[in-house]
Amino acid sequence: MVVASAKQRLTHIDWMRGLACLLMFQTHCYDSWLSPAARSGSFFRWSQLIGTLPAPLFLFLAGIAVALVIDRKLRREMPRGLIAWQTIRRGGEILGLGLLFRVQEWALGQPWSPWTDLLRVDILNEIGVSIALLGVLFWLAGTRRRTAFAAAGAAAAVGLLAPLLWTTWQPRWLPWYLETYINGVHIYGKPQPWLFPLFPWAAFAFAGLAIGMILFTPLARERPGWTHFGLAVSGAALFGLALWLASLPMRVYPVEDFWHTSPNFLLARIGVLLVILGLAYPWCLWMPKILPRRFLGSRLHGFSPLAQMGTTSLLVYWVHIEFVYGRFSILPKRGTSLPAASAGLVAIFLAMLLLSLGRTRLKGRGAEVREWLRKLVGVPAPASE
Repeated sequence: MVVASAKQRLTHIDWMRGLACLLMFQTHCYDSWLSPAARSGSFFRWSQLIGTLPAPLFLFLAGIAVALVIDRKLRREMPRGLIAWQTIRRGGEILGLGLLFRVQEWALGQPWSPWTDLLRVDILNEIGVSIALLGVLFWLAGTRRRTAFAAAGAAAAVGLLAPLLWTTWQPRWLPWYLETYINGVHIYGKPQPWLFPLFPWAAFAFAGLAIGMILFTPLARERPGWTHFGLAVSGAALFGLALWLASLPMRVYPVEDFWHTSPNFLLARIGVLLVILGLAYPWCLWMPKILPRRFLGSRLHGFSPLAQMGTTSLLVYWVHIEFVYGRFSILPKRGTSLPAASAGLVAIFLAMLLLSLGRTRLKGRGAEVREWLRKLVGVPAPASE
């Protein structure tokens, strides 16, 4: 949900972020609306399995976005400390937005929401803290190459430590509102798989930073097609390696949970992310050429709904939650058939696309909007204007 400036945008990265939004929509819509009978089939199980991808995608792409910003500022010969500080500050801003989002959800959930919901670790909190950690890591590493290796090592360390910090090494000596950022314990005494603590989720952001540092090397810039092809092949190999490791009979951890903390599952998902990244580049490069201009018309030729939505992913995430899970849900929760929920999903997607287009159209036009509002309510412009 963290994007670079318009001048530095990479269409396939925006497209991947939009894909994450679409997968998130379907996961949330079916989870919120489907009736118990509709949730019993294989469709719902596959929907929720696909739902394990959006959060890793957002974190992975946040890491790539940080790498893009670092690369741009290094080219401007900006001091390392300043780059790191600006990255840490950006992470703090995202964390602040995450806390504000929790306040909104708590207020709209009254009188049922407990005050502890204010301190729940959601995906925005995780993205903010992870970005701040990426800034610290870059400050310690100093160069592109060392940052790439350090980020890859940090991703591996997070993945390997997660099963222990969820079980035998659980830091119970911390207050729950701090421990929850480590393992998602919240107020329940044991980690909750529906939350987004640093272990294991931060591993995706570290992996994104490592890959981003590779993407913005001179060689990768000269041969982007081959670079992305290599990433896709590497991702497929990592996925196969993860499945092979998971099939081995040996047991490494005292308590193992494949679907939530297993390093093998983490490795498999990073492999999938690399495959998506590798395929997104040729898709966004060739699709405008495959579809002739006369097929879509001059105004729509080259337009990608997913890439558009990816440019405003934070906004559409924030808004859609209230119309799916919140008080303003457009369909009855846990009481809707599959066809009706699918129609609601289409409505949510189109509404969020229109919201994204409106946000893009109004960006940088604050003065015009203020003038229009003044005219609407009949307030004269200040004399200085």
